[in-house]
Amino acid sequence: MKTSPSPTPPGTTPRPYESYVYAYPHKTAYRPLHDRPALAAEWAGESKDALSLYLHIPFCEVRCGFCNLFTRIGAPGELTTRYLDALDRQATAVRDALDATGGAEGPVRFAAAAFGGGTPTYLEAGELERLCDIAEKRTGADLRAVPLSVETSPATATADRLAVLADRGATRLSIGVQSFVDAEARAAVRPQRRDEVEAALGRIRDARIPVLNIDLIYGIDGQTAATWRHSLDAALVWRPEELYLYPLYVRPLTGLGRLGAGSDAEWDRQRLALYRQGRDHLLAEGYEQVSMRMFRRGDAPPQGADDHACQTDGMIGLGCGARSYTSRLHYSFDYAVDMREIRAIIDAYTATEDFSRAEVGRRVDGDEARRRHLLQSLLQARGMAVAEYRARFGADPGEDFGAELDRFADLGWLDTGAGAGLLRLSPEGLAHSDALGPALFSPSVRAAMAAYESK
Repeated sequence: MKTSPSPTPPGTTPRPYESYVYAYPHKTAYRPLHDRPALAAEWAGESKDALSLYLHIPFCEVRCGFCNLFTRIGAPGELTTRYLDALDRQATAVRDALDATGGAEGPVRFAAAAFGGGTPTYLEAGELERLCDIAEKRTGADLRAVPLSVETSPATATADRLAVLADRGATRLSIGVQSFVDAEARAAVRPQRRDEVEAALGRIRDARIPVLNIDLIYGIDGQTAATWRHSLDAALVWRPEELYLYPLYVRPLTGLGRLGAGSDAEWDRQRLALYRQGRDHLLAEGYEQVSMRMFRRGDAPPQGADDHACQTDGMIGLGCGARSYTSRLHYSFDYAVDMREIRAIIDAYTATEDFSRAEVGRRVDGDEARRRHLLQSLLQARGMAVAEYRARFGADPGEDFGAELDRFADLGWLDTGAGAGLLRLSPEGLAHSDALGPALFSPSVRAAMAAYESK
């Protein structure tokens, strides 16, 4: 099955939920790198004094109906052990590649770290200790000295696992709740009960990890303004330092996609109304909007310059679902959504001995670097300083993207009161982030995504 970003043609009203732009270029634009470039050569000349580190654990106890992440259900036999063995080999090879230039670009230093998935806390407590050891002893990251964000789930946020993470320096824990209404959780094919969620949140608070993030989803079948408010208020009882509000998407090869759920104009209107309700409620409760999805409590402790973001240049991704970013190359391993394909990729990863070369990825030229910077900056509520863009690329964003910015202005998506030196979205622009992001994709990336065969 082919995927296609299908941008809205100029002159027509964009749909508000075209695509969630998590990273650019999207992984479906990656292709096998036939020259299999050596990592040492790709990292030569790159700045390595403020790297981000991401370790990917591709296991979950269940797979939610909306999920298209690279993850599998369960880990039979000794699969987690074999996976950690491979992660150890990869981490060693990557550190060797970073050190290969003999320090010509300065010392290697990590400024942020994250464990994602899947569900990292699918690993048992002893395995989480080993995961932290791999990050520290193999890559050289000091997890107690940098922001460390970890994803978890209600079923796996056990006291022993949380104790390991707290002891090893975790500063942020993100838990996917999605809904505090049991019927809505079932509708999203997420088997959980409210009492299990509340118990997990209690254990997280007992662990005293500084930042708690709760993920919620709007647009679930049967959800109303009243039940959405119920979930928001149930989350606010825990005074989370962060809340992410995600619109529901139904994607190919997911559980909901197989059930035949789809999108229409009425669903778009419902999601947009629920987004605005959630946004206004959180703002009234003292939260600041960081992006369309992210809200931070006004007194929450900062998580570093990039606030645990892992999409910047200088990103080291370890694990078969992780991406790495240099200024010139984005690379990873093969990507899939179908469970059989994912299992095959994980098995191939655990059998790999030589991790010294990049296998799958996409080159990033000057135009793509400009698009990426503009896209990532513009989708943040604080916007982008024009002088920063000019200093980096030698031109104003209007010179490079005049047509796109004019269209955004015509749609009312730009903040006209921000001043000449700041490019920032209006509240309506933030609400339409999932239309604005895809509108900035280059023709070549769009073509590659359209040609990608889903598996």
